[in-house]
Amino acid sequence: MTLLSIRNLTLHIGDANILRDIDLGVEAGEILGIIGESGSGKSMTALAIMGLVPEGFSSGGQILLDGEDLLKKSEAELCGIRGDAIGMVFQEPMTALNPTKTIGDQVAETVMVHRRTGRRAANRIARETLDRVGLTEPQFPLGKFPHELSGGQRQRVVIAMAIALRPRLLIADEPTTALDVTTQAQILALLKRLVDEDGMGLILITHDLAVVAGIADRIAIMRLGEIVETGPTVGLFRNLQHPYSQMLFKASSHQPARNPPAVTGSVPVLAVDGVVRDYPLPRRSLFGAKRQFRAVDGVSLSIARGENVGLVGESGCGKSTLARAILSLEPVQAGSIALDGEPLQGSAGASFAARRKLSVVFQDPYGSFNPRHTVERLVAEPFFLLGLGAPQGAERRRRIDRALTEVGLVPADADKYVHEFSGGQRQRIAIARALIIEPSLIVLDEAVSALDVSIRAQILDLLAELSDRLQLSYLFISHDLHVVRTITDRVLVMQAGKIVEAGDTATIFANPQHPYTRQLLAATPNLEMALAAREAALPPVDPFLNPAAKQNLPSPLRGGPGRG
Repeated sequence: MTLLSIRNLTLHIGDANILRDIDLGVEAGEILGIIGESGSGKSMTALAIMGLVPEGFSSGGQILLDGEDLLKKSEAELCGIRGDAIGMVFQEPMTALNPTKTIGDQVAETVMVHRRTGRRAANRIARETLDRVGLTEPQFPLGKFPHELSGGQRQRVVIAMAIALRPRLLIADEPTTALDVTTQAQILALLKRLVDEDGMGLILITHDLAVVAGIADRIAIMRLGEIVETGPTVGLFRNLQHPYSQMLFKASSHQPARNPPAVTGSVPVLAVDGVVRDYPLPRRSLFGAKRQFRAVDGVSLSIARGENVGLVGESGCGKSTLARAILSLEPVQAGSIALDGEPLQGSAGASFAARRKLSVVFQDPYGSFNPRHTVERLVAEPFFLLGLGAPQGAERRRRIDRALTEVGLVPADADKYVHEFSGGQRQRIAIARALIIEPSLIVLDEAVSALDVSIRAQILDLLAELSDRLQLSYLFISHDLHVVRTITDRVLVMQAGKIVEAGDTATIFANPQHPYTRQLLAATPNLEMALAAREAALPPVDPFLNPAAKQNLPSPLRGGPGRG
């Protein structure tokens, strides 16, 4: 019997169809990857399986777990199933964890609710489960709090909560989106190992095609609440039929067209020389010596006009700390930072004239906007840096309309609110806000990491076109090495607060010299390499069979752990 069988699942609110005739199945020990753009219905399918759809929604069809229809279960019965028979790993671990409770208490809570065991037995299971996910004693005692852990470690705690009772089915909704490449590889390897050890089924929801190509046995591609294509991983990717699937595949390896102008001027747009940033640490004892943590250690770099430079490295390497120092949001203990030859650091901080030449685009555009303000007001926020020279009246609106038009929006969008836009459109608004005062340098901090592959391709095309046409310089901070490879001219690799390797993008990716750079590149998911590896593991096919017959052969990817 199939572990999970979804038959003709529909979900709608009023006249709006959210899910339409969804048919899916997951066997024990199998990994099913669900991919598609934001709004395609991936997460809503997962929530329907968990019985967590919002109020006001009505559903039809069947969701059978070991033959029992979950849609016919009462809320009390579903509460007994969630966390016990079905576990779920959410995208953002910090919001899934209670900041006021220790990690031990949060894992033990699942055990105590479903097994009605005592605190001691629950803590024993919590300790065993945290050990299973790589958070071993004494480094990670049960008494640690979520804020004391890194992003990857917090994600391991969320996984531990989901598997504490060894569920038959695990749903992982974008579990690696915000993680750097090495941590992402570790989390994916952990999920695969848990599937192999426990024989549970895994539904992996993601927009990253390279991730599912490397781990999933079967793939389902969703669009607008429907499954447009499904099948074994290698066979599906090598013979995509639906235009939407082909578009996603093409967008995953998209390379923006670049026509950069010749570098002009002897003074670099940005010059960073020997910057040091220290943070105080608590004393070990009342009279102990003061301690410091060096987040940025003697970093030097320069960016020429019209040049795009990538800054890559794992979480905690100092990338964002360096960015805050460049933006004059934090002081430095040594070194200098200059923009167009003017110092940005000092006792008085950066002047308004210097700040006018510098803009930033954050990772989460929605979080960087005030949702109560219209797009017109949000885009015009940087005008305060112009002081008395800020445009007024018709000229102000003309500048706003031009900024929106340059990023592919229309002037009428200025009168709307940010909640009326998609994620990609909100990122375009963030770029328009960064462009409005015509800066010399834009710092992009993980600006496309959370976007779908198709939206990401559009934003990268936009950034490349603006850089070439306006001679904009970018400092592109990202953990996504594929993105950095497609849009940057030079790459800086940062480890433990230092730049360990720097050079032309093509040279660094083709012939990395530092072991850490090679480690980052090896951990980066690659769609073609993943498919080639899966194909190498397939048994030989009779060459006399025609292509149609080959497609109907039983695939080793259909089975359980370790097959394909």
